[in-house]
Amino acid sequence: MPMRRASTVLILAVVYIDMLGIGLAFPILPRLIQHFVGGDFARASWIFGLISSAYALTQFFFAPILGGISDRYGRRPVILLALLGMGLNYLAMAFAPSLAWLVVGRLIAGGMGATFSTANAYLADITPPEKRAQSFGLIGAAFGFGFITGPALGGYLGDIDIRLPFLFAAGLSFANLIGGYYFLPESLAPEHRKAFRLARANPFGALREIGRFAALPGLLLIFLLATFANRVAETTWVLFTSYRFGWNGKEVGLSLAMVGVMFVVGQGGLVRIIVPALGERRAILLGLAVSVVVVLSYCFATKGWMVYPAMALGVFGWTTAQPAVMSLMSRAVPPNEQGLLQGAVASINSLTTVLAPPFWTSLFAFFVSPLAPMIVPGAAFIGSAAVFTLAFLLAARTPSLKPAAAIA
Repeated sequence: MPMRRASTVLILAVVYIDMLGIGLAFPILPRLIQHFVGGDFARASWIFGLISSAYALTQFFFAPILGGISDRYGRRPVILLALLGMGLNYLAMAFAPSLAWLVVGRLIAGGMGATFSTANAYLADITPPEKRAQSFGLIGAAFGFGFITGPALGGYLGDIDIRLPFLFAAGLSFANLIGGYYFLPESLAPEHRKAFRLARANPFGALREIGRFAALPGLLLIFLLATFANRVAETTWVLFTSYRFGWNGKEVGLSLAMVGVMFVVGQGGLVRIIVPALGERRAILLGLAVSVVVVLSYCFATKGWMVYPAMALGVFGWTTAQPAVMSLMSRAVPPNEQGLLQGAVASINSLTTVLAPPFWTSLFAFFVSPLAPMIVPGAAFIGSAAVFTLAFLLAARTPSLKPAAAIA
């Protein structure tokens, strides 16, 4: 038990520091792109969107490969490889002499971005099936802490020098690499490892492989729909709040920090109460139903302060349901398939990152344009509520799962 607890703390530290590094670079990257295009804000915004999609698309294809490698050679070497790749990415951005170098750095980051998914597989290895939802919630909380602290620190360092946050993030990644090398033990026992096959180590082959487990297709579809719907806020929040409430940058930043706090409270605390009390299946149904209410509350808010109670309610939404879905999926596959599963999940997550931004922002833009039959700034949130409702109906038809050993 003490060894398992120490390993959990170590892997959470790896995720937090890695997310802190990502958060450090996040607010500065658009400014650096603008520097390379001669200060053209519109062009820089367009390029930033393309680079973000390229990052997600690269991760979509590489995550199952790294997941398959982790099933064959263990989680530890993949995590260390990912940390090395992130460090090289930040160095490339810190010293990039041109936009092309910057793009190469982001592609490296996308290809090596396996820390989060492999950390999930690591926790699945060392956690009993009935406690995995709580463990996945802790991963989400570490992610949320990095999201809260990283952008604030990155903005401060970026005011000193635009490239300083990238150097700081590189230092964190390499320190993380050294700490992981010396203190992070391997979690996947040799007898649980599985031969690497390229046919299953791609996003389509990975989905086909895990389709062998009868419970997974429905759960993966729920995860896909809910993640796609949940991305409405991150892609349209600045546009919506600026248009609807006239918020400035400070007000938007405060609201985003509050989102991070609610994320930490939900996945770091409430998951440990709600899931054991209700069970995974009921927790998922509750989370999806609450998510419908939350996004509709954003849509129909007439004053800026009204979004904050909705944020507080959101801790019972997808924030809580997501770890429960992850727990059910991890219990549906044997130990030597956890990397494959988490790679497939990471690919689905990346795919929503590619597809959701243009979809939700286009919906917002149309319904505030002269072409719209009526002006509805919250139209994207109505669309999100419809997708969450579809995910809820699907979840309501998903039966409780048997233990992983029985399914395997």
